[in-house]
Amino acid sequence: MNCLSVERLAKRYGPRQLFKEVSFGLEKGQKTAIVARNGTGKSTLLKCIAGIESPDEGTVTFNKGLRIGYLDQNVEMTGAHTLVDEMLDQDEPVTNAVRAYEHAVARQADERTMQQVVDRMTELNAWDHEARVKQLLHRFGLRDMEQPVNTLSGGQQKRLAMAKVLINKPDVLILDEPTNHLDLNMIEQLEEELNTPSMTLLLVTHDRYFLDNVCDEIIEMEFGEFTRFKGNYSYYVEKKAMLDEVRDATQQHLRGLMRSELEWVRKMPRARGTKSKSRLDKFDDIKAQATRKFDRDEVRIDVKTERLGGKVIEARNLTKSFGSREKPETYRPIVAHFSYSLKRGDRIGIVGPNGIGKSTFIDLLVGRMKPDQGTVSIGDTVILGTFDQQGLQLSEDKRIIEVVRDIAEVIPLNKGKTLTASALLERFLFDKEKQFQYVSTLSGGEKRRLYLCTVLMRNPNVLILDEPTNDLDIPTLNALEQFLVDLDVCLLIVSHDRFFMDKLCTKLLVFEGEGKVKEWVGSYTELRDKQKEEALRTKPRKELATEVDRGTSPGLAATDRNTAARKKLTYAERLELQRIDKEMPKMEARKEELLAVMAVGGTDHHKMMEHSIELERTITELDRMTDRWLELSERAD
Repeated sequence: MNCLSVERLAKRYGPRQLFKEVSFGLEKGQKTAIVARNGTGKSTLLKCIAGIESPDEGTVTFNKGLRIGYLDQNVEMTGAHTLVDEMLDQDEPVTNAVRAYEHAVARQADERTMQQVVDRMTELNAWDHEARVKQLLHRFGLRDMEQPVNTLSGGQQKRLAMAKVLINKPDVLILDEPTNHLDLNMIEQLEEELNTPSMTLLLVTHDRYFLDNVCDEIIEMEFGEFTRFKGNYSYYVEKKAMLDEVRDATQQHLRGLMRSELEWVRKMPRARGTKSKSRLDKFDDIKAQATRKFDRDEVRIDVKTERLGGKVIEARNLTKSFGSREKPETYRPIVAHFSYSLKRGDRIGIVGPNGIGKSTFIDLLVGRMKPDQGTVSIGDTVILGTFDQQGLQLSEDKRIIEVVRDIAEVIPLNKGKTLTASALLERFLFDKEKQFQYVSTLSGGEKRRLYLCTVLMRNPNVLILDEPTNDLDIPTLNALEQFLVDLDVCLLIVSHDRFFMDKLCTKLLVFEGEGKVKEWVGSYTELRDKQKEEALRTKPRKELATEVDRGTSPGLAATDRNTAARKKLTYAERLELQRIDKEMPKMEARKEELLAVMAVGGTDHHKMMEHSIELERTITELDRMTDRWLELSERAD
């Protein structure tokens, strides 16, 4: 079934044509990613499709009755309202009832108020929706319903925005850079959520592993063309290389043909017959094709690095925490008695969940923050280059060329060469015309690319990169990765981009919480595999067996899950199906019983809370059993 049709879409900002003649469609369950360079209009295209902006030309048509969800690239929540108010901001009876109930529970309302909100929930049959809300929030690591949204970190706000989009179970989901600011655990949770077969997905992301794990089609916007590749990112890379080879060979052939036809054109007399006119028209077509430009401007990074001595950065007995031990609810240790010596040639990744203190750790190393105990000393030959999450803090009315000239007019390169500020910007794909535009006109990815330029032009020999991949396009990421692989510098990288970390880091500092930091020698993927193996070993045997049967065990590859789903039922699965057939009616009966008890009321506040919690668990377990029953029944048939 066709869910979405995009016909001849076009959008222009002033003299700049972002895209035109964009046409494609999505079938139900299709998961498509759009890949293009920064500044080509990917985010604007998604906004036009989602109805946030209006295109200059063309139409967007969704199938009737479909629910559409949209996640913006930039999530900024500045209000003082609570997390549950943000999550449930729709003005409709069920949503209002759930919101009132959650506030009553969190604020320990009196028995009379509690009875009223419970009665309203029962009257509207809103318990299933309430369970879905909590399930999503807990899945994305959000548990304090009363926390003001303006106190949430960037990652927490992005998770809340994602949960808010998913709460209404959209049929078509449009996501702009959904993995930005998310830690790896949350990215994996999101991958699992989006892999639902019935969900139709259109997204833009730079996360190449995410593209591999989620998408079954890649659409490339390049040279004014819209090319579709039926496969994941790995398939796209392979087929694109082949397409580029064919395109280059065709161009060579057309240029040779054009040269031979050009000789004929020059020799022909002015008066031409019908055949000559036809051949001349054909020559014009050949010339147009042969002279068409398919040059791929690449980011060219070349900087001079100063010699680095034996001492780089040494941390001794480093300790930092926030809050007070006397108030455990406020106490938050970042590092405790941490000692480490960064050596020349080290390439270290810093990993851990969001909010655990990785950015604070970097602030300690570079001297932006003082530790509670211990010392950090930096070698005399060290020239630090720091790339922060916040990016460039510039006035929006400043021109791009002025940003670079404020640092240096001439930039020294290797082998005694120099480069002007304007020439350096050209290497970072800011042409002479664009250099005199204002910073406010740049896309998010272009601002990050400009920021990268200003960091590297200082010729650092120690690079500290905090989430450098956010908002950068894939070609820029590839160029940056290759530059950093070849560059003789020390690297400290904070990133949740698994591809980026695997390519650059030879060891990791793993933040485990409570101030504990452990060293891991190996790649990010190897660390995740080890963590999953340990999780499997520590899980109860019955729980693990159920996960393996369901195909949700973290040790099971996606292809193995699909294969398992096609197999006939084993003897154990037949027994499981029989057990579910018997238990589901009991669970349904208990659900109705709890609803009836809560509708009658008359119990005390604590009993009401117990019934509410049991009802939530019952609904969640019933949903799980229903999904499992459907899966086993389908295979049994």
